[in-house]
Amino acid sequence: MRTPAFKLASLALLLGLTTPAVFASELVIAQTTSATAMDPGFLKESATLVDNLFDTLVLRDANMQLQPGLATSWKSLDDTTWEFTLRQSVKFSDGEPVNAQAVKFSIDRILDPANHAPTISYIRTIKSVEVTGDYQVKIHTSGPDPLLPTRMSRYPTYIVPPAYVTKVGAAEFARKPVGSGAYTLQTFIPDEKVVMQANPDYWRGKPAIDTVTWRPIPEATARITALLTGEVQLVDGVPADLVPALKNKPGVHLEQVKNGGLTIYLGLKNDQKPLNDVRVRQALSLALNRTAYTRDLLHGFGTPTGTMAGPKDFGYDAIPAPAQDVAKAKSLLAEAGYPQGFTLKFQAPRRYIASADVAQAIVQDLAAIGVKAELEVPEWSVYTQQVAAQKQAPLYMLAWGSTQTLDADAALYPILHSGEPYSTVNSPELDALLNSSRTTVDPAKREKILQQIQQVVAVQQPLIPLYKEDSLYASADNVTFKGRADSRIPLFDLRLK
Repeated sequence: MRTPAFKLASLALLLGLTTPAVFASELVIAQTTSATAMDPGFLKESATLVDNLFDTLVLRDANMQLQPGLATSWKSLDDTTWEFTLRQSVKFSDGEPVNAQAVKFSIDRILDPANHAPTISYIRTIKSVEVTGDYQVKIHTSGPDPLLPTRMSRYPTYIVPPAYVTKVGAAEFARKPVGSGAYTLQTFIPDEKVVMQANPDYWRGKPAIDTVTWRPIPEATARITALLTGEVQLVDGVPADLVPALKNKPGVHLEQVKNGGLTIYLGLKNDQKPLNDVRVRQALSLALNRTAYTRDLLHGFGTPTGTMAGPKDFGYDAIPAPAQDVAKAKSLLAEAGYPQGFTLKFQAPRRYIASADVAQAIVQDLAAIGVKAELEVPEWSVYTQQVAAQKQAPLYMLAWGSTQTLDADAALYPILHSGEPYSTVNSPELDALLNSSRTTVDPAKREKILQQIQQVVAVQQPLIPLYKEDSLYASADNVTFKGRADSRIPLFDLRLK
């Protein structure tokens, strides 16, 4: 597991480059992948871009505390009713008012089963939205939901303009969205660029940076080259193998958020043989050398884990990653009736830190116990569609996080509860625990339930947690940028010196 020679040669070239000055009113950001659509209620990817085009009722500050957003206040009226009072005189960038009707429309379209929203898991507790005034709504839940205000702070609860969405339709809205956020969309060319313009009428004030361009640059060395030549000023997704050399590079600022990234895991189609046998799933988990993946391929910028929840999440249980045990894995396979192993298809994207390299290492580790994993590395835009439609391979690499809520619920429910868009698990035991966690108000009792869920997963292995990534960014020295625990890049807070 060594850095390829061509990367080292490229790095030597890069270190001789300097970062030219840029115009103070323009910022270019390099990302690992391209956005495929911009409808904030139907995302199949990170919310990084749409965060800046749309608003939510509740905001989260740099310290991860909830703050008023489009809602100036909220309160619980009873166990299943929350009342939100909205900020008045806010408008979408097309002039349409941001009011109670817009809030109801935005949430209703996610809850409508006919729309098949892939993000519905996060707000499935909501029963209905009632308009009680031009700038007041009541949100009714199917049971007590202590996380309701938190659910209003990120996707899929961005507020969208009803008249515009109705007029142009969902497909056109995903290409040409209109929001009330700090920026408006000027250009969206998939696989090429997204250009945003500062919203001069934004309710928090006009942003400091006039124009922001997001450029997808999938190849890692090319992203860093673009930074060092001044083509971009901020890189989201720094390749881990280049970090040590970049630390002392003049004109470059490195930003690392420990455990600030996603949790990488192997999804398993539990209803398919031989993955429907718990002994097989346990064997696959024991075959993996998570320590080697994070040490050699992620260069230390990841932490092996035995749970999907993160250390900053409420309800987190510090379950250690299983140590590699080839002998025990082989024994479990033999016990399950597969002494010679078996063959299965395996998919992994290039989306995460060294994820394609990790996938190759996983193939080698599985081969050591007699399992032949036929690896395919599809393009991210294709892969996201396959996963959302449950058409991925029976063994697949994906990442999940809890940045919406900083609560273990977001890391567990959407990928473990049966019937959810991104879940390939069907466990009555887990379903009962997950349902209970969403209706238990007492924090101490709820914490125990969330931890019990993680303990069941550690034994049953309906999916296999691998490691939690750090967030890695690099920026030109003239960019004022601070990484956040929720992985946002809020353009409103950025400055160019």
